[in-house]
Amino acid sequence: MEGLYQHTNKQVHEVQSYMGRLETSDKESVHLVENEIQARIDNIFSNLERLEILSSKEPPNKRQNAKLRVDQLKYDVQHLQTALRNFQHRRYIREQQERQREELLARTFTTNVNIPCFSPLGSRSSRLSESFRQDKGMTITMLL
Repeated sequence: MEGLYQHTNKQVHEVQSYMGRLETSDKESVHLVENEIQARIDNIFSNLERLEILSSKEPPNKRQNAKLRVDQLKYDVQHLQTALRNFQHRRYIREQQERQREELLARTFTTNVNIPCFSPLGSRSSRLSESFRQDKGMTITMLL
């Protein structure tokens, strides 16, 4: 039991140090690091299942302490799993935003020339310009 506990505890600390690699790895290798961390976490969970069985077989005077140590490891590993999922979610959101940004940059925009104006102001302004043209015509004929 003690040997498996020490080995599993060492693996937890290795995964914690691997989590730092996620932030510094480039876009191409981040998936590999994530997969490596997930494989290690899965291995730790299988070790924890075995440790739970072994801790229940400990003598009564050591059983409570053994279960407490296993529960602490399980708690630590669950936090590592959550941290990995949060990192993956942030990376997914960041990649989605980059794709949307690229789509906007690649899109060609045109002017709104062909859009008809149905607002009351639009029809009023066309009436005003028409009356202006008529007034202008009248002043020209008056001058002659």
